[in-house]
Amino acid sequence: MIYLDNAATSFPKPSEVYGEMDEFFRERAANPGRAGYRLSTEAEKGIETTRKALAGLFGAREPQRLVFTLNATDAINMAVKGLLNPGDHVITTTLEHNAVTRPLNSLERQGVITVTRVRPSPQGFLDPGDIKRAITPKTRLVALVHASNVLGTVQPIGDVGRLAREKDLLFLVDAAQSAGLWPVNVEEQCIDLLAFTGHKSLFGPPGTGGLYVGGRVELRPWREGGTGVDSQNPVQPEDMPFRLEGGTPNFVGLAGLKAGVEFVSRTGTDKIRRHGQVLLSQLLHALGDDKRFTLYGPSDTENRSPILSLNIKGMEPQVVGTILDESFGIAVRSGLHCAPGTHREIGSFPQGTVRISPGFFNTGDDIAQVALALKEIASSAAVSSRE
Repeated sequence: MIYLDNAATSFPKPSEVYGEMDEFFRERAANPGRAGYRLSTEAEKGIETTRKALAGLFGAREPQRLVFTLNATDAINMAVKGLLNPGDHVITTTLEHNAVTRPLNSLERQGVITVTRVRPSPQGFLDPGDIKRAITPKTRLVALVHASNVLGTVQPIGDVGRLAREKDLLFLVDAAQSAGLWPVNVEEQCIDLLAFTGHKSLFGPPGTGGLYVGGRVELRPWREGGTGVDSQNPVQPEDMPFRLEGGTPNFVGLAGLKAGVEFVSRTGTDKIRRHGQVLLSQLLHALGDDKRFTLYGPSDTENRSPILSLNIKGMEPQVVGTILDESFGIAVRSGLHCAPGTHREIGSFPQGTVRISPGFFNTGDDIAQVALALKEIASSAAVSSRE
């Protein structure tokens, strides 16, 4: 099988991730504790090592302000529902994943907040000036995806962050598609809230992720429960990260995430990203002049993650995806990719697109094979339409 769905989850993982999780689960998987027996304290140290590794990757000066979550969706809900109050205004975009869109839509429909949705250029890029023009006296939060999971387009989060800081607004970045692939520095880019997942370009397992909560932010707890510290307190402790980390963490998953982050740091985000962009360029070159295909997004890869959405004219994307799987052994993702607003912008709603997302362990031969398969499918479709 040729796996080309890395925007959904990276596969395979580095061997170190499998090895770390197996060894940890077999030998050291005690419930973390701050004042317990040796295995328990070792498990706690492992979690803190993961926290520090992620803080270093994201340029966060205070590792304790990085909170572990189930995934980016969990982190975004923690941020949105723990921050916003009645009467607040939020600026977001039409490119967002449902992880951002749905919590905001829910609060808006309840009459709690108001929302302005900024539109991108035809190529899929946002203009910080449009965000500036959307600011009102009640604006409290700007929520922005870093890299689109449909188009791969990468937004100028540093420019937007500095604008938000200048206007005394809070800035939430959805880094689900960019963490581990693009440079992210919460201090330099003025990011107050950074949501990320562990199972994509950080090469960790599913069920891991996190939220960086900057010093300008105070969130209401998303969940409350045991923390292993301050147990006599009748409510959740105020200290970070315990304020937002109630309950037993996914300590086996976090062991794997640590190995994934160490792989990223050792390999380098630039090398990982460039490899994917080379494969994307190969695919764009193979299909770009073929009029049977509609390719979405910019034609260059400079500010683009290795994601290509396309359609074969006259064919439903779900049909194309099924043929690639069943006839060619190629795994891609078809549909709306949990980002219907993006598909409305590019004119592929409601059927969506075929999304091809190569990863670090794909090769040029993989791309050559998917290009040939797509051309064969397009030729068959053309023959069928004439019959």
